[in-house]
Amino acid sequence: MNVPRHKLAPHCAECPIRHKAVCARCEADELKRLEEIKYYRSFEAGQTIIWSGDKMDFVGSVVSGVATLTQTMEDGRTQMVGLLLPSDFVGRPGRNGAPYDVVATTDIVMCCFRKTPFETMMNETPHIAHRLLEMTLDELDAAREWMLVLGRKTAREKIASLLCIIGRRHASLTPDGPSGSMVFDLPLTREAMADYLGLTLETVSRQMSALRKDGIIELKGKRHVIVPDLGRLMDVAGDDSDGGFYG
Repeated sequence: MNVPRHKLAPHCAECPIRHKAVCARCEADELKRLEEIKYYRSFEAGQTIIWSGDKMDFVGSVVSGVATLTQTMEDGRTQMVGLLLPSDFVGRPGRNGAPYDVVATTDIVMCCFRKTPFETMMNETPHIAHRLLEMTLDELDAAREWMLVLGRKTAREKIASLLCIIGRRHASLTPDGPSGSMVFDLPLTREAMADYLGLTLETVSRQMSALRKDGIIELKGKRHVIVPDLGRLMDVAGDDSDGGFYG
């Protein structure tokens, strides 16, 4: 479903993810060129954005909402292998097929670029290619950090690490960036968290309750999360890094 432009930022310079997206270093004339090849699409929670193996005729950035990257094994089992959060880039210039299913976890809006014109602009505008390379390297670093989370951390540390990642990314889209406290809506159900972290649903619920009881987080309903002290949450996550958050 396409989204009318008047319901979003009418110009790239006014976009809420402008300072973090692939177009972050573009000048006014370059933004104008991007506007000529872009269009918005929205997807409802649960809707598949891209099927693995599909030929992609677009690339783009997540403007709002969250999507999951999922891989399906030959026997039909599926595994969530990543999250796409606002400002994350979808698609690979120079490659035709999609390696993963991309599924909207929440209602999502994407700023899409027609693939061939975007690839041409990349070749003619080196800092777009450089920015995309930076984002790809950050994604690689985050994936390596996530291997540590899944392989070595306790259930409590895993939950805290995931909350840190989501909360800090949410805060990074505000002018002041991450601070000592954070408030955000958790985009994943407990079931999805369990799948992503390799835990049981019961373990996720028990650890979320324990973090709330210890004052590390506050919960309003199942999704609204308040982190009074980011430092305490990071301590619980098991180290003083950002758990795979970059940007």
